[in-house]
Amino acid sequence: EFIEEIRSTLPELPDEKKQRFISEFGLSSYDADVLVAERPIAEYFEEAAKGQDAKIVANWVTSDLFGYLNKEGLEISDSPVTGNQLGALVGLISNGTISGRIARDVFSEMCETGKDPAEIVEAKGLKQVSDTGELEELIDEVISNGRAQLEQFKSGNEKIIGWFVGQVMQATKGQANPQMVNEILRRKLAE
Repeated sequence: EFIEEIRSTLPELPDEKKQRFISEFGLSSYDADVLVAERPIAEYFEEAAKGQDAKIVANWVTSDLFGYLNKEGLEISDSPVTGNQLGALVGLISNGTISGRIARDVFSEMCETGKDPAEIVEAKGLKQVSDTGELEELIDEVISNGRAQLEQFKSGNEKIIGWFVGQVMQATKGQANPQMVNEILRRKLAE
């Protein structure tokens, strides 16, 4: 009983934490190893992963955040982006507010300014265009301006759909929700 009481007050050991990250968050053994290598990294990750897709958070921590910290010669404790802020950024991607591409730009600004992602997205007008009506209008316009490409599509050239997607993305300065654009385009081109 006394031993159990003491054990319950001890910090979680790296191997235990690794197993928990694998079972609780569904991380690969490699990602879990990287994230438990140092206690501040594990704590940062757990803060960022609260209520978010932990695999996406792990990817952002191990690629984008570590890349930035290495480039700047900083430790995770010196990161201008808090775990909560990184989690909020992942949340904006998950709920479709911004795309992964836009998120990279927002992350860069977060590193420079320390501002929250939602604040940056709002101030710069970076929200994805996910309004079906607005996208349908744009797509109708792109299809009517792309008669030659439409003929190619109808002749069996499936790859030409990329041209249509590109035109819509260009018209929205990259802010259209690409998944929605693809769905609407495929539906309209099949008509």
